Amino acid sequence: VLNINVGGKLFQIAYKVAAQYPITRLGKLALYTDPMKKLQLCDDYSVQKNEYFFDRDPSIFHYIFQFYHSGILWVMDEMCPSNFVEEIEYWGIHLKYSQRCCRILFEEKQDELNEYLKIQKELEAELEPLGSVEQFEGKFLGRFRKMIWNLIENPYSSVPAKIIAVMSSIFVLISIMGMTLSTVEEMKHKTGKMWIEQVEVVCAIFFTSEYLMRLIASSSFKKFLRAAFNAVDLVAILPFYIQILFENLDEGEMLYHEELHKVENVSKLGKVLKLIKLMRIFRILKLARHSTGLRAFGFTMRQCYQQVCCLLLFIAMGVFTFSALMHSVEHDVPGTNFTSIPYAWWWAAVSLSTVGYGDSVPDTVLGRVVAFGCISFGIILNGMPISILYNKFSDYYAKLKAHENKT
Repeated sequence: VLNINVGGKLFQIAYKVAAQYPITRLGKLALYTDPMKKLQLCDDYSVQKNEYFFDRDPSIFHYIFQFYHSGILWVMDEMCPSNFVEEIEYWGIHLKYSQRCCRILFEEKQDELNEYLKIQKELEAELEPLGSVEQFEGKFLGRFRKMIWNLIENPYSSVPAKIIAVMSSIFVLISIMGMTLSTVEEMKHKTGKMWIEQVEVVCAIFFTSEYLMRLIASSSFKKFLRAAFNAVDLVAILPFYIQILFENLDEGEMLYHEELHKVENVSKLGKVLKLIKLMRIFRILKLARHSTGLRAFGFTMRQCYQQVCCLLLFIAMGVFTFSALMHSVEHDVPGTNFTSIPYAWWWAAVSLSTVGYGDSVPDTVLGRVVAFGCISFGIILNGMPISILYNKFSDYYAKLKAHENKT
């Protein structure tokens, strides 16, 4: 027999039994006649006891030992998939020797573990800036850049850093409020317009200073440009400078600056300026930099994009199906709003979302039956993914919050 000592526990396997599986480690140990080759297969060998020692997990080897006697590799639920795969690969045993039911459950558990590790890695990458103080060591003006980085990126490092984080959020809200008030008729007179423009200038200066400080404190320019939050910061300040550029380019043709606003509604330049001004709404995304909830929401959407796309596909299928049914039963009714399938799309979308504006309603009994089916399908459809998304959001939020508190 082969005397196998695994982690201090002794197992005995007959040479004949081990040799039945020649590609495994113990099979080779039983078949080899060269002592040097045998020593390469084990960690140590005791001449007095004639024992081959292996510094491996004895609890998992128990299942390997049973495999040599029964020919079946049993897989238990309580075992860690990664550790088990590592052990059986060391002993040269393939997972195909296990029963199909065990193998399916084990592979599902392994996929869940891999998905969990992948999410953990992405969560750590999400919070990477909170642990990157070491990146400035040995670099040009490293001490100064580290101070700026702590001031801008890590609000928990000091009181001034916390004040800057709060100020950033306040300026975002002021900027959004200013953009909102600029559309109010009473604020379009000269005085109100002047105040709104001054507020916009102050906000743009603050956002630009904040962006430049982050650029100075970045360890890698390419990494800085690829970061999502930095892209949001750039989008927040670009509309202001693009608007100034367009207005200056057109000054040669206009005698007064006010004339530009008189032709905004009819000129292409005015439409472009309106679009650029509208881009300022993206500044609200800057709040996500210091909001764990918003970051967790964005992370949830990235992780669940397949489920969200599947939900949108089902909604599109429901809209096309129920709008076609509604048109087929209502198109002959005098004064109906369902004159064509595209006209019924809006009704189907509103009914599936269970909002129900009531601007388009069926008049026939059969049409109301179709409407009831559409609303019922919408309730079921909207109820399915909410629990999944909410549970994942809660989990990601808790992990992000715990990591931030720990840091």
